Amino acid sequence: MASFQAQLQARRAARKASLAEVARLIGMAPSNLTTALSGRSDVRASTLEAIGAALDAEWVLVPREHLLAVRRLLEGKDSGPDRDARTSVEMFLEPQP
Repeated sequence: MASFQAQLQARRAARKASLAEVARLIGMAPSNLTTALSGRSDVRASTLEAIGAALDAEWVLVPREHLLAVRRLLEGKDSGPDRDARTSVEMFLEPQP
């Protein structure tokens, strides 16, 4: 799964929203938003919620026991013939004989 920052960048690109536009929507200076998203400072949950709302998305905490199911859902493997197929990560991490 892509990093949180990569997911935000992909979502911004999909919504055709510039960083400045997202910053304006959440009432934050673009430079402060850049700093917050770079990992150089702690980000409050309310900021993440605001960013999610501006991008028509939500951030969630996924319990580890459900992480594989969520990853499969996001990869489009939650239904159809690929439902039971192993992901590339699972194949890569599988011990070799």
